[in-house]
Amino acid sequence: MPTISEFYGITIMMYLRNKEHNPPHVHAYYGGHSATFCINDGELYEGYFPRNGKKLVKEFIIKYKDKLNEMWKTGKYEKLKGLE
Repeated sequence: MPTISEFYGITIMMYLRNKEHNPPHVHAYYGGHSATFCINDGELYEGYFPRNGKKLVKEFIIKYKDKLNEMWKTGKYEKLKGLE
């Protein structure tokens, strides 16, 4: 699972397999927490994530929504700059 971005201790990853289940999403990791977030709206889909971390992941997804959707569809990932 390629790492898409890292910022503020949060790692964003995406499975790039044709058989990955929908909805389109990314996996986020922070400390001992992990969760999946929908690319369409940046909302938490599965798992638990601290409140401040959820805000940052959502902001990241909204910023890169088009690129993330393209990666999901094509299976070709690229590193994205984290939030500053």
